[in-house]
Amino acid sequence: MASYLMEFELLTNNHYNMIKYFLLGAFSLAQFSFVSAKETPEFSKSTTITNNVFQQVPKTVIIKTKKFKIRIDKQPNGKYLYQSWNANAKITAKPSMIISDGELIPDGSGGNYYFNFNNDGHSYQVWRNYLTNSAKKAPYTLVVYDSNDQEIVRQDAQVVKN
Repeated sequence: MASYLMEFELLTNNHYNMIKYFLLGAFSLAQFSFVSAKETPEFSKSTTITNNVFQQVPKTVIIKTKKFKIRIDKQPNGKYLYQSWNANAKITAKPSMIISDGELIPDGSGGNYYFNFNNDGHSYQVWRNYLTNSAKKAPYTLVVYDSNDQEIVRQDAQVVKN
C-alpha cells in the first residue's frame, strides 16, 4: 500500500509540474503577444476601396468605341485628362475634344470604377467593367449625359493601348 501511495504522490507531483509549466508557457505567450502587438490605424471602408482601386488604374488608357478614340491620362496633380478623336483619326492628330480635371470614382468593392469629366454642362463617364455577368462584355463603356442628366450616348469600348 505504501508503494501505491508513493506512486500516486509521484504522479500527482508530475501532473502538478505539467500544469505549472503549461500555465507558465501560456502566460509567457500572452506577454509576448502583448509586447509584439501594435496598433493599426483605422480606415474607413471607402478609403480602403479607393486605395485598392487606384492600384489597378493604369496611368494612361486608350480605348475605341464605334465613333470615338479616347485617351485618358493621369496628370501630376492627381486629376485625369480626357482627349477624344473620331474613331478613324490618328491619335497623333489634334484631339477634337479635351477635358481636364477629371476624377476617378470607385464603384463598389470589386474593382469597378469610372472616370468622370464635365464639359459645358455635359458629363462624360468612362466606366471600367471589371465585374460583369458576361464574358462578352466590353472592358470599358462611354456614357455621356446632357445638362438635364439624360443619357445621350452609351457605347462599349475596347482597349487600344493600356
